Amino acid sequence: MGETKSSPLLEVRDLRASVGGVEILKGVNLQVWPGELHAIMGPNGSGKSTLANVLAGNPAFVVTAGEALFQGENFLIMRPEERARRGFFLSFQHPIEIPGVRLDNFLRSGMNAVRKSRGLGSVDVLQFNRMLREKAQAVEIDATLLARAVNEGFSGGEKKRMEILQMAVFEPMLAVLDEPDSGLDVDALRIVAEGINRLRRSESATIVITHYQRILNYVVPDKVRVFVGGRIVQSGGKELALEVEAHGYDRFEEAAKAPPASV
Repeated sequence: MGETKSSPLLEVRDLRASVGGVEILKGVNLQVWPGELHAIMGPNGSGKSTLANVLAGNPAFVVTAGEALFQGENFLIMRPEERARRGFFLSFQHPIEIPGVRLDNFLRSGMNAVRKSRGLGSVDVLQFNRMLREKAQAVEIDATLLARAVNEGFSGGEKKRMEILQMAVFEPMLAVLDEPDSGLDVDALRIVAEGINRLRRSESATIVITHYQRILNYVVPDKVRVFVGGRIVQSGGKELALEVEAHGYDRFEEAAKAPPASV
């Protein structure tokens, strides 16, 4: 999508990370270019969510080696809030409830913080509310939910749609969606996938982390990465996702024992 760029938006080089003293990431190499949508597929415990948390700056995940460059800058030395202001967005696998914080106020504060970091002025309440209603309608969210506390009492499908709404409001340069299909029925999955497709831009990129191929029936990736044993062991197109769906991850276990390769 879009014109060819001279450098990747995200470049991860031999990234290693531990949780509680246990090494989880074991040499991750990854390049993501503007306009691309990547799918990272892998079994439970393979390290996919660890990669997402490391990129987000979660302090529970300790980087022991390697680097991650975002728009050519060292991403790993930035605080989590600085990463967000620079245009990084993480959609959580299990979105949390925030009692007492109205969703619309939360989103307006976040958007204005991002705008300020880009040298732009704040958006007033009336202008923001008009924009928010339009974006909510696009992902089939009832407008009455926007005045409620963040995710409080929401169904699983509503929480996932709220994550996509946040993505629409913040317009990140790089969005990492951690299992956006988890626990969704067919209708909710379609709505979430359509939202992801609608938000694709030539200057930004998206990484979708998933166990299964089913969301890729609606969201067509430019590249599929198979993640096993703490790193990417094979890359390909959508046909690779179909192969995983048909045969599982067993054949990739042996590849996980070989030295990491650049991808």
